[in-house]
Amino acid sequence: MAASKAVVELTQLAAKAAIDKIGTELIALDLSEQMVLSEVFLIITAQNVAQVDAIADGIERALSATGQKPIRREGTAEWILLDYSDLVVHIQSQVLRQYYMLDHLWNDCPVIPLDAVKEFEAQARSAGK
Repeated sequence: MAASKAVVELTQLAAKAAIDKIGTELIALDLSEQMVLSEVFLIITAQNVAQVDAIADGIERALSATGQKPIRREGTAEWILLDYSDLVVHIQSQVLRQYYMLDHLWNDCPVIPLDAVKEFEAQARSAGK
């Protein structure tokens, strides 16, 4: 059983908001076969401490526009977790992303392709030509 369509759509929206705030190395993992509590982990790298908070705020604003509010927001200056029940967003500094390697911990889970990442990469390629 794959992640529900509604959760995948929410993940796509969160990814777009993260890229708008210059989040990098986005990966969405479908945990629906592995976990009972959440369907998707969206993991994002921030380039600095201020950006961790800015990305989290941007995601919260984008999702609140659709009526979604996180059940909880917790973290530190270098790692913020936004819990939307079926979607859990991890925004980490580069150092913590490399240290905890959440995407490697869950590497047996399917990756959900992110439209915003594809669009960003296409724009970067066309700008480089």
